[in-house]
Amino acid sequence: MKPEPFSIEIPESAVKDLRERLSRARFAPDFENEDWRYGTNGAYLRELVEYWRDGYDWRRHEAAMNEYAHYRVGIDGIPIHFIHERGKGPNPIPIVLTHGWPWTFWDYEKLIGPLTDPAAYGGDPVDAFDVVIPSLPGFGFSSPLEHSGVHWGRTAELWHCLMREVLGYDKFAAQGGDWGAIVSGELGHRYPEDLIGIHVTLPGHPAFLSEIRAEDYGPGEEDWAARQEAQRPKITSHVAVHTSDPQTLAFSLNDSPIGLASWLVERRRAWSDCDGDVEQRFSKDDLLTAISLYWFTETIGTSMRFYQESMGSDLRSTWWKPAHDRTPAIPTPTGVAVFVNELMLLPRRTAERASNLHHWSVFPSGGHFAPSEEPEILVEDIRSCFRNLR
Repeated sequence: MKPEPFSIEIPESAVKDLRERLSRARFAPDFENEDWRYGTNGAYLRELVEYWRDGYDWRRHEAAMNEYAHYRVGIDGIPIHFIHERGKGPNPIPIVLTHGWPWTFWDYEKLIGPLTDPAAYGGDPVDAFDVVIPSLPGFGFSSPLEHSGVHWGRTAELWHCLMREVLGYDKFAAQGGDWGAIVSGELGHRYPEDLIGIHVTLPGHPAFLSEIRAEDYGPGEEDWAARQEAQRPKITSHVAVHTSDPQTLAFSLNDSPIGLASWLVERRRAWSDCDGDVEQRFSKDDLLTAISLYWFTETIGTSMRFYQESMGSDLRSTWWKPAHDRTPAIPTPTGVAVFVNELMLLPRRTAERASNLHHWSVFPSGGHFAPSEEPEILVEDIRSCFRNLR
């Protein structure tokens, strides 16, 4: 399995087709929805679509992506795209950074430089990493995905193969948020002998979820259960569709760029620490680059299927079979960064029971998209987590 260099080159015909579709957009009527209580606000969506059509420059962002080393490789017939940037330091740790939904690999862009070349960003070269950022199977340029059964557990197997057999690393670290945190947790559970450590921003792996107890919430965590319960309505709609009939919605979103924009932007607003103003955290260019990656690769459907493949109706479904009965379930040194406006807030005692907890941090700001919302904080926390694991 030899990775092939890859360059992002969206055909001009596809860019033109998108612009034409945007010019013919038919918006749904919207009223008394200034606070987004019914979902995406129509006035904001119109503003975003107008900029997408008349002001947004895909080629500029495409060129920025191509400044990094991209590759593609097939593993068991599954196409995998990834960035691979070597660290500049005496002993870089190889680390695989895994995104979630509706993220893309590009959500990690602000971490690449500081992690690979700490000295250039005011850090210590000793903290350098070799950075690998794959696109999840069926997301972005890890496409087309034409096989069922690719869930987060299978993805952990693919990443283990990618890091060890394709890239030749004997041991490596893993970091992730959303689905990427669950994949990282599975790597730490299944391959502790090959993992230097893991670092997650959303400890949603079943090893964690099965251990939560009401009495676990300790000092400083008293309101976490209530905060998490308050977040629940923000995730019910997409989970219901993605886990039951994602293909039904896929036909609509794959055909309508404004439909796709509406579905993705509402999540960015609802799940980030933005006080209702999505552009506090993401510029229009940030939003549209993520949306464009889903649009041009036609992967919204397979990205949503990842939920059904992984969850059915319950993340803790019985298909997950532990690879061992060791205690803790995740014996790999584990770091957890808690951003207090994240969708899930895990008590420290639960993390201590479910994993070999090595590092724990709590931050007063930041939401679900930590690499994009708080990149400097996340970079320093990753460095701190792995500093004495080298």
